[in-house]
Amino acid sequence: MLWTNGRPSNSRENSGLDLLNKMNPPRLIKTHLPFQLVPLGFWENKCKAIYVARNAKDNLVSYYYFDLMNKTQPEPGPFDGYIHKFMRGELPWGSWYDHVKGYWVERKEKNILYLFYEDMKENPRREVERIMRYLDLSVSDDVINRIVELTSFKSMKENPMANYSCIPSPVFDQSISPFMRKGEVGDWKNHFTPEQSKMFDEDYEKQMKDVNIPFRSLI
Repeated sequence: MLWTNGRPSNSRENSGLDLLNKMNPPRLIKTHLPFQLVPLGFWENKCKAIYVARNAKDNLVSYYYFDLMNKTQPEPGPFDGYIHKFMRGELPWGSWYDHVKGYWVERKEKNILYLFYEDMKENPRREVERIMRYLDLSVSDDVINRIVELTSFKSMKENPMANYSCIPSPVFDQSISPFMRKGEVGDWKNHFTPEQSKMFDEDYEKQMKDVNIPFRSLI
């Protein structure tokens, strides 16, 4: 679905695939698809992929507020129940655990650049330079500094191209929660009770026991 002049359009002539076909390479595609749903042709053609993962608890909190304001999705219900739905993978796009593990285990075979949100917040310039090298690019320090500045949370929160303020309120009701809300690491501590955190950690250990993805800020 595309949005044109504030209204949804399902016209085949305006589909995302048609727009991609008209674009000159290199083309940039953003998706939330889990690894197993990415078309095989993407990997067969050795397309480059940058995957950004965020620790489970902060991801859960961010997703909860997004579901509160996103009127195209079911009501999220109370936070305590939302935690259980997250753990069971009963939210749009499925299980967070399967999602992050799917790209992680394939990262070397498919040449995926696997980034962590927490690293990007800690040292954005370092991560921008990693992306530059991965894409076989070379840009000046001034350009890198400008990228770091424009991709900061503060800058994106004020940018209509990033804050989704162009989306009408019957779809994204930002009076409930802004699309660009906090962008902080560790905000989950303001939402989880000690009991909820303990329960979540025990389930997390079970679901992630087969991989060693170095997430931070779980405790």
